Formats: sequence, C-alpha cells, structure tokens
Amino acid sequence: MKVSKQEILQECIRLIDGKLQQIQNAIQDYQEDLNSETKSSAGDKHETGRAMLQLEMEKLGQQYQTVLTQKNVLQKIDVSVKKKAQVGSLVGTTSGLNYFLATSVGQIVVAEKSIMVVSINSPIGKLILGKQKGAIFVFNSKENEISFVM
Repeated sequence: MKVSKQEILQECIRLIDGKLQQIQNAIQDYQEDLNSETKSSAGDKHETGRAMLQLEMEKLGQQYQTVLTQKNVLQKIDVSVKKKAQVGSLVGTTSGLNYFLATSVGQIVVAEKSIMVVSINSPIGKLILGKQKGAIFVFNSKENEISFVM
C-alpha cells in the first residue's frame, strides 16, 4: 500500500475540521434566527418557535462536543510502525478492505486508496484490535485474514 498513515491521519483531521465548521455555521444560523425572531401576536406560536430553535442549538452543541472529542483522539494518535493492530495502525485484509484504527470517521480515499477509518470500539475494530499479520477473524459471516499491519 503506497499511502502513509500520516496522510490518512491528516485527511481524517481535515474531514473532522470540516464537520466542526459545518456545526459552527449551523449554530450561528440558528442564533441569528433566534435573535431575529420577532414577537408575533400569536404568543404561543412565537414561544414554540423559540423553544424549537433552542432545542436544535442544544443538539448541535452536543454534536460539536462529540466531533471535537474525535479530533482530540486523532491529534493524539501515534502512527509509528506497529506489529499488532492498535490505535494508529493501518490494517489490510485479504478481502481487499483496509482499516485505519482511530475514531469512527467512515470511509475515506487517500492517494486513490479506499480506507475505512474505524474506532477500536466498533464491531470490526474490536475484531482487529491486537491481531497480527496472518491472523484470521470472522466479520459479517465472512472469514478474513490480515494481510498486513503497519
């Protein structure tokens, strides 16, 4: 595989930064809506609208904290070469899927290679964690062999 773990990590951080920016923009939009909401003659309708906006802002605030936690995890990852699969490992399988153990980001493409970025707490992450090249595991009723651990 001709992609470095540092490149994968940088792409993950770039994606997470994008999510953080989207959430910040949405919070700002809701804040502007809340500030521009004028008192209508139908007071209950007005109050319901404000309450809905505040609920949405709270949800976004929670999402922001979750994504921020993901970024903090990514920033602490050591990508040095590893013999066993652990956080910061790139793991290849005979099924052709490659996994980067970090935080749940999902599928990314780096240097034209598709990589699944998964948490060690995800079902596949738990199966791969601690394994070495040649180890076999079963996922979704399919047997997979680890072809490399970097």
